[in-house]
Amino acid sequence: MITRVTTQMSMTAASARLQAGAAKLAQLTDQATTLKNIQRPSDDPVGTASSMQVRKEQAAAAQYTRNANDAVGWLATTDSTLSSVYSVLNSVRDLTVQAANSGTMSDTDRDAFITQFQSLKTELESKANATYGTRSVFAGSSTAATAYDPATGWATAGTDVTRRIGDGTTVRVDTSGAAVFGSGSSSVFSMIDSIVGDLQNGVNLNPRINDVDAAISTVRGVQADVGVRHAAALSAQDSLKSATVSLENRRAGIEDKDLAKAVLDLQVQQTNYQAALAVTAKVLQPTLMDYLR
Repeated sequence: MITRVTTQMSMTAASARLQAGAAKLAQLTDQATTLKNIQRPSDDPVGTASSMQVRKEQAAAAQYTRNANDAVGWLATTDSTLSSVYSVLNSVRDLTVQAANSGTMSDTDRDAFITQFQSLKTELESKANATYGTRSVFAGSSTAATAYDPATGWATAGTDVTRRIGDGTTVRVDTSGAAVFGSGSSSVFSMIDSIVGDLQNGVNLNPRINDVDAAISTVRGVQADVGVRHAAALSAQDSLKSATVSLENRRAGIEDKDLAKAVLDLQVQQTNYQAALAVTAKVLQPTLMDYLR
């Protein structure tokens, strides 16, 4: 059976096509204005799902980057402090050698040596309380005001402080103060006190040189460990920079619209819509019934 096509049906179909064209034109206008492919999830459900996944990965990368930056800063501070401790201990060694080879010395010379040793001890105590931001680098997760107190010794370190710098990858950022400076009677502070005591009592200081060498060796060993962790944090930092760029390119490929393509698509759609209007106006001429309604 042949379906009869009335003027009303033609006008309805033409109106639907024009409405669809107008809607497409509006969509392309929005895209050209915002340069975004997806204005709402219904525009591209598959693209929306991909975009959400990429943005989730971007958020994780951003957090890992903040963690890596913090780890790099903390470990760099620790490494710099250990270099200073190494330098101070070398000064202690040089002074010990000098005092051991001074032979008979006057009270003035002895007092001068003692003053220098005490000054170096104070400097080491200051290094033991080095901080990164508000945190002591040698106190682990402790919230104590200082890592080392000459009267009470080291604060309770608590647990290790770590930073997650990737999926399943963490790096320790704190360093045990006791591992660097020693504790109790075996600490570098007690060692300097012993050197001063021997100096005051006229005891040969040559055996103390071995103690200083052992302390210097310990510091170098800890510094090597910190260097390895610092290198791992720096490597993660570089990898995350590359990953961030890659993820942003993926996101842009899904969400963003190329300006030249947006303008071209809009111009083509405008031309098509204007043509549709012109053709519809020609085809659907007013009839006598339109005037008699």
